[in-house]
Amino acid sequence: MKTSSRMLSLLSLLQARRDWPGPVLAERLDVSPRTVRRDVDRLRELGYPITAFMGPDGGYRLEAGSDLPPLLFDDEQAVALAIALQLATSSGAGIEEAALRALGTVRQVMPSRLRHRIDGLQLAVVEPPTTRPVARADSTALMRLGAAVHAGESLRFDYAGAEPDAPPRRAEPHHLVTWGGRWYLVAWDLDRDDWRTFRVDRLTLRTPNGPRFTPREVPGGDLATFVTSRFRGSEGTADWPCRGEVVLDLPASEVSPYVADGIVEPLGPDRCRLTLGSWSWIGLAASIGRFDAAVEVVGPAELGDAFAVLAARYAGAARQYS
Repeated sequence: MKTSSRMLSLLSLLQARRDWPGPVLAERLDVSPRTVRRDVDRLRELGYPITAFMGPDGGYRLEAGSDLPPLLFDDEQAVALAIALQLATSSGAGIEEAALRALGTVRQVMPSRLRHRIDGLQLAVVEPPTTRPVARADSTALMRLGAAVHAGESLRFDYAGAEPDAPPRRAEPHHLVTWGGRWYLVAWDLDRDDWRTFRVDRLTLRTPNGPRFTPREVPGGDLATFVTSRFRGSEGTADWPCRGEVVLDLPASEVSPYVADGIVEPLGPDRCRLTLGSWSWIGLAASIGRFDAAVEVVGPAELGDAFAVLAARYAGAARQYS
């Protein structure tokens, strides 16, 4: 193996795991331990922070350095990186331009076999149409919040929408999450003694950070379930707090595209059973009422009562224009 090829193989091995005994590296590269030492010295001259560790199986370790040296990726890693960069352009994290530039850099040095795979997979994140303004989180704020979560440091910040001259909020940050195209901070609110989710685009961080804290466990122990339950208005479960079942005089094919996580079962060419959830019984009844078809309530009784309330409201509204 030529020296350049051998050094690239050595670098690839050092990136694969933390510690490599010298004899194992020599065996993998089919060279002597002395040759491994020389190649390690050459990589150090190129800026790779490789340290030696002592012991019976003394060897080498690729450490983190002050500068980012060139990296090696196998085929699957390179494809995964390119896909992640495409998705990052729609992340709302304020890194869209940087992600596009990084994607161009990665694609330029890819071998043709990988470039064709990437070019054949053009991704786009399509959000449902909305009239609300797009909320972009500041990438610097995301980095600072992520660092505080990692270090376990409490935060002080001003929050848009608070009363004028209100004191800064104090919170113990636990996780950064995305929901509906927006970034949120899940944190323990020290002033309200409860869990809160804060929109990152509404945060203005104060400096410096506060004291360190011992992280608490989110209610239920599962972050995804906790966040979903908060946004759906349920308690301790990712399911909707209200879920009901009806029969619609419509083909299943005409209902399925519009019910998201609902369940549609065909009952014949022109009828189907729909199981759907919502944050309230009135909201569920109104959601089902958008289908232009006769509705038969299967259950529960709360859903039937909600239809009765809506019927009275709609009848009153209709009388105003009769």
